[in-house]
Amino acid sequence: MITIKPSILDPEAVAIKKALNQLNVATVAQVKRGQHFELTLAADSLTEAETIARQLCDQLLVNPTMETYVLEVKEMAVNS
Repeated sequence: MITIKPSILDPEAVAIKKALNQLNVATVAQVKRGQHFELTLAADSLTEAETIARQLCDQLLVNPTMETYVLEVKEMAVNS
């Protein structure tokens, strides 16, 4: 999941929070908007898959000036 850093203003998230308040949903204290990517990698181990995924995030998918990310790597069953 890629999200905007807390120090960066996210006008879309602000607009969503305002709309929720207008719908009388006053219990929402904060809205964070993000991007979600699912990648299927052919790797020999979870460690290798995580290394590849981090490189992809760092080099292409994430703008480190404005965004941060959380990475989750799972092993998938191989269909024979």
